[in-house]
Amino acid sequence: MRLSDCHNFSDFRRMAQQRLPGPIFNYIDGGADDEVTYRRNTESFETCDLVPNVLRGVSEVDMSVTVMGQKLAMPFYCSPTALQRLFHHQDERAVAKAAAKYGTMFGVSSLGTVSLEEARKISSSPQVYQFYFHRDRGLNRAMMQRAKAVGVEVMMLTVDSITGGNRERDKRTGFAIPFKLNLAGMAQFALKPAWAINYFTHEGFKLPQLDEHVDMGGGTMSISRYFTEMLDPSMTWDDVAEMVKLWSGPFCLKGVMSVEDARRAVDIGCSGIVLSNHGGRQLDGSRAAFDQLAEIVDAVGDRIDVIMDGGVQRGTHVLKALSLGAKAVGVGRYYLFPLAAAGQPGVERALEQMRVEIERGMKLMGCSSIEQLSRNNLRFR
Repeated sequence: MRLSDCHNFSDFRRMAQQRLPGPIFNYIDGGADDEVTYRRNTESFETCDLVPNVLRGVSEVDMSVTVMGQKLAMPFYCSPTALQRLFHHQDERAVAKAAAKYGTMFGVSSLGTVSLEEARKISSSPQVYQFYFHRDRGLNRAMMQRAKAVGVEVMMLTVDSITGGNRERDKRTGFAIPFKLNLAGMAQFALKPAWAINYFTHEGFKLPQLDEHVDMGGGTMSISRYFTEMLDPSMTWDDVAEMVKLWSGPFCLKGVMSVEDARRAVDIGCSGIVLSNHGGRQLDGSRAAFDQLAEIVDAVGDRIDVIMDGGVQRGTHVLKALSLGAKAVGVGRYYLFPLAAAGQPGVERALEQMRVEIERGMKLMGCSSIEQLSRNNLRFR
């Protein structure tokens, strides 16, 4: 496949599958347990129909939004994701440059392979730092101080990952960081020599947000052990409230799904919440964010910015979420597969396709601005 052959999410996914060794493709593509939640994330949009209005004279479309005080040219952003250097040597740099080109927000993960400092130099677009709560409270404070020093606008604490999900695809191949592949996994790498040539002839793999604090090399710690041993499952609302005060800026909780938790986020001073089940990679059987969106918006939408991610593959998915009251929508696999397939040109093509789909959809809906989208435009089956 060529990049010009990619016209939707499935095309990018197929091109990435052709390029990546099986263990790495399945790391991106897989979910927890039976992957019921992973599938449901996208299927949930299919139970909702759009009801367009006509003859509204829509010649120009303004799809800009403001979320957590950040002005975005488009109502979706690139969610922070881990280990991007494994997918393509241009890693987070490609995502940062593409986000800057399209005027939207992007994020760097604690498990990112480019430093916060370098990402900040690449793009002036709003930047999110997504991090996990560690047993070492000093490490948590140090990570926040580092983000503040480089000018990160939004702190995003992931709260649904106090332990790793049961990702059975990774177990079948032995996928871990550092690599601890079994024979089946090594055989799949042997089938994609072009990936190995690309990987070993460019900058080496590293985790700059953690290098000073955690020894991830020399076979001493896998990503699974990082989640199990380094993260603190005893994290409480009091701990998070302290971090919100320490950050003293836009602070977002990623992984909130219940009304009770959404209200607690408001009470401790959070600026936003991301309804998310971690792409179906944590608790299988958990509810899709889109299915839960209206309930959360009705409860707290007038007091906090409600965002959602999970399963978003089309511009119409974004429009449905915005019509229910989401301030913006996060995408993950939607840009990771294009990154893996073609680097920065792939990410830019994916963002452009989403932008065009949203613009076209708004015109066909009879809406010239995001504010005109409402539940009047939706019907559920």
